[in-house]
Amino acid sequence: MTLGYLPPVSWFLEFAKHETVVLEQHEHYVKGSYRNRCVIAAVNGPHRLTIPLRKGKNQQQPIREVRIAYDEPWQAQHWRAICSAYGNSPFFEHYSEVFQAYFKEKNYELLWDWNYDLLNNCLKILRLKSVIELTNKYEFNPIELIDKRNEIELQTTDNQSFRYPQVFEDRLGFLNNMSVLDLIFCAGRLDA
Repeated sequence: MTLGYLPPVSWFLEFAKHETVVLEQHEHYVKGSYRNRCVIAAVNGPHRLTIPLRKGKNQQQPIREVRIAYDEPWQAQHWRAICSAYGNSPFFEHYSEVFQAYFKEKNYELLWDWNYDLLNNCLKILRLKSVIELTNKYEFNPIELIDKRNEIELQTTDNQSFRYPQVFEDRLGFLNNMSVLDLIFCAGRLDA
């Protein structure tokens, strides 16, 4: 599987199906993917949050070398959007401190490190026990693995059957495949 910025719920549903999950750490950065983007359920519908990256040839850069840009206050902007979207959700007060630190106190140089640390916190909250392994090299067609690297991308229209109460569901209907933040703040855990 590929590592993204607070990946969509479908990523975690797929993760939970396996005892061991191998994260691809030798791919090249893919522009327009969820590696530096997530989608939250805001008052007016899906709202995309994008981590700005340092200028350069990100498209051909190894994912472990992609650097985060701090020219603009994106962390404060993302945190405000998250608070606005989920401030009234049932589990916001239980888990907001875990995430607030990333947006108010931490500065990571590398996108991979930011995403990996966030992922580990999400897995703890969701109580997912799958073991994470990292690839040793990039393989186009891995023989011994089920390749899910390119199956889950930024989609809000897939036919997701996993449902839970959402903050704005009464006026927007159920929004599929939002960031895992939506699940955590609205339902607490996968089994909640």
